Amino acid sequence: MEPGPSSPSGNREDTIKSGNTILLRVPNGGLKGVKIENDSTVALGRFGSFNANELIGQGFGTTYEMEGKRLLPLIPRTVQDLEDTDATNELINDGEFVQPLTVDEITVLKQSGAHASDIIQKQIEAHTSYSLKTEYSKEKYKKRKEAKYFKSVTTVEPTIFNVCDYWYSKDQSRVRDIRPDTLSQVLNLANIQPEGRYLAVDDASGIVVAGILDRMGGQGRLMTICDTESPPAYPAMVPMNFKPHVLDPVLCSLNWATAQEDHVPVTAPAEVSPEEVKSDRQKNRLHKRKAAIDALKRTREDLYAGQYDALVIASQYDPYSIVERLFPYLSGSASIVIHSPYIQVLTEIQSKMRSSTGFLFPSVSEPWLRRYQVLPGRTHPTMNTSGTGGYILHATKVLDQPAPSVKPATVLSAEEPEQNDEQETGSHSPMLTDS
Repeated sequence: MEPGPSSPSGNREDTIKSGNTILLRVPNGGLKGVKIENDSTVALGRFGSFNANELIGQGFGTTYEMEGKRLLPLIPRTVQDLEDTDATNELINDGEFVQPLTVDEITVLKQSGAHASDIIQKQIEAHTSYSLKTEYSKEKYKKRKEAKYFKSVTTVEPTIFNVCDYWYSKDQSRVRDIRPDTLSQVLNLANIQPEGRYLAVDDASGIVVAGILDRMGGQGRLMTICDTESPPAYPAMVPMNFKPHVLDPVLCSLNWATAQEDHVPVTAPAEVSPEEVKSDRQKNRLHKRKAAIDALKRTREDLYAGQYDALVIASQYDPYSIVERLFPYLSGSASIVIHSPYIQVLTEIQSKMRSSTGFLFPSVSEPWLRRYQVLPGRTHPTMNTSGTGGYILHATKVLDQPAPSVKPATVLSAEEPEQNDEQETGSHSPMLTDS
């Protein structure tokens, strides 16, 4: 069954194409973003280089070994159960080096063209206490040496988790401390789904916009409000390699000036008399100008029509002022989700929301993440963990309904006869009276 337009796997290209920016996992476990162009060379520093044509048309998730400028696919290794032996992993300190193979000898092996596996095998044979290691320690030793000597790369599938993890590891300040688990909570609290209508203010390199678009799957409307004249550049969206149907009918943007209802955009005239048109080039330029003016008008009308299902904010500006500006365009029961690296910012907003009748249950939470190594018989938390993924405020918009009108009680006039007890009793039980 092929993935539909709303499924995450149907949002992105299945194979690598020329012009794509992809993520590569290098031998030391890190991620690198590289652009793939026809007949170009992808340089990975000390790890080597290869011809980009080797990856064009290939899928994701394959590990390759670099042989010159070529890439040779490697058979993936399976995780197998390792049984403990009688080895004790004892550290023998007899005044001698446990690794007699010198740096000069390793350099000679490299220059002679020896394969990385041969170098590692020679190191194992020369290791004086290798046999004393447990099977687990032997496996770790091999992996450390492979990361050092092997020239291999793995193409990483551009899921929103992998892209967010890459940017957080690269420069977490550029994504305002948004970890993958934090982003997932933001999207869940905003109830992002296909065919929804959403407002977003994203100063986190576009990682929030990328996550929303990935969940919408090309169905619905996402309007971003920014402070630039032209549509904002979202670098975090580049490695996602979205298909055109995910972006073109869904994503639109306004800057803060054009988002004001009383603002009159200043644009060059799009219509001139036929006598003033001197060339086809000028005519095409006028058509493009008119199309841009019409698109701006439609986008503003779409904003003012309101009925947006959620507002997501990850901005450097005061979040509460943003909420006040965009609050009228949210529908009833719409979610308001604000992410900030600083808890003080959100607690102040929470206090203001609690004193207002337009917000229901404003709450602040701190996402927490602990990574685990999951292997047969060796599942345990990692030694190091992330310090913070920022803080999240969530609230629900409440419509201000007028107080219900109360029908005044009927007062008997002096001329009306008093009702007897039987009639009085019947009047209190209308279901028992005769029709």
